[in-house]
Amino acid sequence: MSVIRSTGMKPEMLVRSLVHRMGYRYRLHAKDLPGKPDLVFRPRKKVIFVHGCFWHQHAKEDCKDGRQPKSNTGYWSPKLARNVERDASNVAALQAAGWRVLVLWECDVLKGGSRLQERIRKFLG
Repeated sequence: MSVIRSTGMKPEMLVRSLVHRMGYRYRLHAKDLPGKPDLVFRPRKKVIFVHGCFWHQHAKEDCKDGRQPKSNTGYWSPKLARNVERDASNVAALQAAGWRVLVLWECDVLKGGSRLQERIRKFLG
């Protein structure tokens, strides 16, 4: 697990590249905000999280990466549940502070396309 990185993963890099090509400028991983959002747009008071489907337990039915592991459930279940709880509390804290939050899932980012671009453009508008 020491090989697992928290920044610079493929889905995040794709979103960063797309947002930059769209003409938006941002800051990365603001440590002063709850959850250290992946992309921070301070003047707009908006943040984007790019969540990995496994680590953040994507609940969408057709997402195969968001499934719970079948082995060693005593370890994985509480660990992944804490991640989901932490995500929810971070989003709530950001919204309470007046920030708008967009969560993009790994499977949706990797599919990409104009739908993702339109979703980001609508959010950042």
